[in-house]
This record gives sequence, structure tokens and C-alpha cells, in this order.
Amino acid sequence: MVVSGEVAYAQDPYQLLRQSGEGFAKVVPGKVFNFPADHYPHENFKIEWWYLTANLKGADGTDYGVHWTLFRQAMDPAPNPGGWQSNQTWMAHTAISTPEGFEFAQRFARGGIGQAGVEWVNQSRFEAWMDDWLWQGEAASPFPGELSASTDNQRFTLTLSASDNWVLQGNNGYSQKSELGQASYYYSQPFIDIAGTLWVDEKPVEVAGKGWLDREWSSQPLADNQAGWDWVSLHLNDGSALMVYQLRHDSGEHYISGSLVNESGKVVSLEAGDVTMKPVSETRLSLADDVSNSSQNREKLIPLEWRVRVPKFDIDLSVTADRPGSWLATAFPYWEGPVSVEGSHEGVGYLELTGY
Repeated sequence: MVVSGEVAYAQDPYQLLRQSGEGFAKVVPGKVFNFPADHYPHENFKIEWWYLTANLKGADGTDYGVHWTLFRQAMDPAPNPGGWQSNQTWMAHTAISTPEGFEFAQRFARGGIGQAGVEWVNQSRFEAWMDDWLWQGEAASPFPGELSASTDNQRFTLTLSASDNWVLQGNNGYSQKSELGQASYYYSQPFIDIAGTLWVDEKPVEVAGKGWLDREWSSQPLADNQAGWDWVSLHLNDGSALMVYQLRHDSGEHYISGSLVNESGKVVSLEAGDVTMKPVSETRLSLADDVSNSSQNREKLIPLEWRVRVPKFDIDLSVTADRPGSWLATAFPYWEGPVSVEGSHEGVGYLELTGY
């Protein structure tokens, strides 16, 4: 099923992420990650995702952006019976940002019937797919591999290369989300070399650049008093990669975390007191195509300019959205798009804003 337009959604779809994970596996400190096994589904947890963003350039220097995400959700904590009785559901998003505009698509599938999934195919290669959207690795790891997907008027095929050095976020992969105990298992690959082709209105554009993969799974990623999150991943001109996210509390005391990885792969975890992420200005977006809003609420104020600071590493950044209209009116509506970085460092990256 392909959805690129109007579907009626619940008023607060993010409530699903706050619901109790009772009966599902719990996220606890001390997990020992096992690769390549952890690249694949963890069905005893309620929700997980495979999330790729890419900042790309054409041969003429034009900036492009791509993101592709596959989500798995278990409908109940019982063992998966498989086939048509499977209790697993899947959702996928892709979006392409070009000088001509921003376009996205979403798809849904049930598990167990081959329409979507992540598998070690014939115990020889990684595959993550939804219909003809396909990420295929050459072996059991996602890298090296090739990813193809499309929107209504655009499509891409990208080759993806990266080392097998994975960044375990938080405390060795245990990523706490609130003081109430919400957490996820979370790892990333911030250094992906990407090359390939975008077809924009059927015209091929050769592109190359850097990508970022996030992998996360949990049974309750949000607390009751958290509206959503602000997340940014940045490739800086000194070769380092910076990720910061904050989960917004209704008290205003947001829960913040992140990591800084230098080009040799050394990881520094960032906690409250190490890093700040503050909105500088808001942009008024018209959301006429977002039917999750009532007819009286078709505009939103979205913070698309941020100041990110990590004082002990002399990092003080202005992060600004390249194309403000990068709103995805999907079942879980959110803003996601490429950003430019100025200040103590220059760079590029991606910004994600949910719960607005």
C-alpha cells in the first residue's frame, strides 16, 4: 500500500510511543551487542527502526537530501505465529529533497507474507525491504550495499559503503530517554560513503556524499510527559560526526543526550551539562496536506534554526534548515530535512522534529 496524500489519522499518533510496554522485553543496561545479529529484528520488543539520512551533492555542486526509514511494530507481546497470523506490522518512509522541492511517500505492510521485512536471506546477505523499496547488502551487514526507493515523481539508487565499526549510543548502547526509566537500545553508523543516481522528474542526476544510519529498538520510547523529540546528526568539516537529541518534557526540563565521534572512530558520549540544543527562531509552515490537523489548524510554528553547543570541545554551531517545507504528513507526522552548519565548524546534516 502506497500513501502519499490524505489519510485520516488519530489526533496524537505519538501516544502509541507512550503506551506501556507491559509484556514486551525491557530495555536494561548491560546488553552485549552482537553483530551482525543485531542488524536484524528483535520481535520481543514492541518497536524498532532502521533509519538512513544522506546529504548528497550533484556534479555541479547542487545539494540534495535523501532519507529512508523502515519501522517494525509488534501488535502484542505474544510470540510471532508467522504467515497471515503474524502479529508484526511494518511502515516505511522515504523522502527526497531537491532544489525543485520536497517529496515523500509512506507505505504499510503486514508481516509474515513477504511484503516487508529485514532478513538474512539464505544466510548470505542483509535485506531490508517494503515492496520494491530494497536495501540489499553484499553480506550479512548492511554495508556495503545498495538502496533503491521512490516517491511519486522521483527515485534513487545509491551504493552505501562503511566500516564495521558501530557507534554504541548512550551507555554502551543503552540510551535512556527519561528519568522514569524509558530507554532504547541504540547504535549508529555515522560515516557512510554514498554514491549513486537520483531521478528527478525522470532526469538522472549523479550524486555523492555522506550518510548516517540509526538503529534503535524499544518497548516504550516516550514517557507520558514527553511530547516528542528534536534530533540532529551532523558531519563537521574537521571530519567528526556529532549527534544530539532532546526529548521535550511538558515541564520544559528536556532530556538531552548525544555523541561526538572523531574521524578515527573515538566516541565521546554527551549528557546533560555537556551539550545544549536551543531553538533560535521558528518558521510558520502551511500544512494544507496534513489531514491529521483540523481544518482550523493547518499551520504550525516549527523551530528550523538551532544553536548547538558542546563547550568542552569548543563547538558552537548554528544549524539551519536548507528547505523549510520538509514536512512529512505521514501517519506519524514530523519534520525531517537537510541542514547547513556554520559557527565554530562548518558542515551538513539532518534535523528531525517530532510531536509538533
